[in-house]
Amino acid sequence: MLIHIQNENVSAAIDTLGAELVSFKGDDGFEHIWQGDKKYWGGHAPVLFPIVGALRDGRTRINGAWYEMGRHGFARRQEFAVVEQREDAVSLRIEATEETKKQYPFDFAFTVSYILTGSSITTQFKVENTGEEPLPFCVGGHPGFNLPVEADEVFEDYDIVFEKPETQKCPEIGMQSCLIDYDMIHFTLDDEDVIPLEHNLFYRDALVFSDLESTCVSLRSRKSGRGVMMEFSDFPMLGIWSAANDGPYVALEPWTGCATAVSESDEFTEKRGMRTLAPGETEELAYTVFVL
Repeated sequence: MLIHIQNENVSAAIDTLGAELVSFKGDDGFEHIWQGDKKYWGGHAPVLFPIVGALRDGRTRINGAWYEMGRHGFARRQEFAVVEQREDAVSLRIEATEETKKQYPFDFAFTVSYILTGSSITTQFKVENTGEEPLPFCVGGHPGFNLPVEADEVFEDYDIVFEKPETQKCPEIGMQSCLIDYDMIHFTLDDEDVIPLEHNLFYRDALVFSDLESTCVSLRSRKSGRGVMMEFSDFPMLGIWSAANDGPYVALEPWTGCATAVSESDEFTEKRGMRTLAPGETEELAYTVFVL
């Protein structure tokens, strides 16, 4: 089921399946969210929980037992219940079930909220530990953005622009295993704040950034200045991705953690970026996308 929200500047649509943002339009009617053309990539803006990325061989060890879980977790395949709605905002929620416990043996509640303010949309994640043992988790966003915005522009007219100059070494991601190898470097930045967009940036999967100086990143046209900006200060990692098939979109992905690293064990609690909530604790994290 689709839920529609709007204000005087922007509108959005959210699918209750996966609590996924499937539309975000400015006042000119341009659709900023990738519309899921399966020729390139069938998603829009998946919600990633309780893992980000892939596990080694699709499984992990929790409390001495093995559990299987698909890439990016199970939330994106769950039907969410609408728990609050107004004209310019909506909140959707899932809770642990016997089925989720076959993959992730914990009691939890997970709420995804979308709030429109001015020409922006905020995505807020709320994770609650409703059980009696510590709750480990990772969470992230995966919104894909249509490019170009203007009809007379092309993909290569756009830049990835960071708020501040960055020095980074982006690790390799295994094309078959989908694991991250921090000993192999995919892409580097040396005190730079602009990456000119080219499809070949993504031929070996995502660019993965950690501990950036910037809390904002833009996809912005050098010609028109159009595009989007994301504020992601709650998240220590950022993935930037497009499928390796020259699709006309780019995903900006704020993460708390990432795929299993080649150097890591299969213990769930030892995954890079894993957060843990004590019984009764709650954590909220949010990112905001602005129309440029």
